[in-house]
Amino acid sequence: MRWPRRLAALGRLAAAWIASALLSAQAQEAPPAPACPPAYAQSTAAEQAAPPRDRGLLWRATRDGRVLHLYGTLHVGKPHWRKLGPRTAAALRDSEVLALEIDPLDPTLAEAMAALPHPRQWPAALRERLDQAYRRACMAPESMATLHPLLQVTTLTVMEARWFGLDASHSAEAVLAAQARGPGRRIVALETVATQLRALVPADEAEARTLFEQALEQLENQAARRVLQTLATAWERGDLATLEDPAAWCACTLGEADRAFMARLTDARNAALAEGIVAQHRAGKRVFAAVGALHMAGPQSLPKLLEQQGFKVERVRF
Repeated sequence: MRWPRRLAALGRLAAAWIASALLSAQAQEAPPAPACPPAYAQSTAAEQAAPPRDRGLLWRATRDGRVLHLYGTLHVGKPHWRKLGPRTAAALRDSEVLALEIDPLDPTLAEAMAALPHPRQWPAALRERLDQAYRRACMAPESMATLHPLLQVTTLTVMEARWFGLDASHSAEAVLAAQARGPGRRIVALETVATQLRALVPADEAEARTLFEQALEQLENQAARRVLQTLATAWERGDLATLEDPAAWCACTLGEADRAFMARLTDARNAALAEGIVAQHRAGKRVFAAVGALHMAGPQSLPKLLEQQGFKVERVRF
């Protein structure tokens, strides 16, 4: 079963920094065709005029007389989502530190991605299937040719969200980072670029090729598009129950190997993420920590790990 692998990978490599590093490649877009997705997410006049409302998942955690906020993010978004809802905006204003998996505005990200070594030559048939994926996305293959094939296909998968009005340039991470910059507040990364790249692109070439083929298949049968839409809808509604149950969003049957893989890609990283968040709190800072929403689900979720470290954790209901 392949669903959890690709969706966990998308969670690891924040699409916000894919956007900042790669979507400038749209300058090399292929000529538009009737079947092309929208080049950029658009919102209606009514959506733009509507008052801001809270989306996603927010927790308030208290220890040692200080509060930190934990926010589960979505790595794609809509233009009008850039206006944060009142509770989310207030929590961010009250913070001194914005803690993200990766700073999406880090200028070194594109260089690090391009420097990842390419695999040895894969079969021509795989290259042709990737070229077809570019054509369906109305992108020129040359636009990301310097990147590892897995990073190319992952970016094309994120860009599937354009079909339903979402794109990575409006991700929660990008919005938060843009609004958090200023006097009295700093941004810290909880993981390194190298760590995330190692997690996304396996060192074993056979495993990397398998993931590449699976991702191509999901683009070809539009399954990736359907799952992205389901996850985006659950996130917007703050539907933690759906996120807690991969079978509810992957439309698949999960085996033990799949669950173990998911645990390795999410739960196994959560301890280090939690420690990074707690370290900022321990230093006396008011923290707003924003991490992919799937890290908020499961028995080793970040809210549960904070509780284990003595925090009183409460979900902020929207």
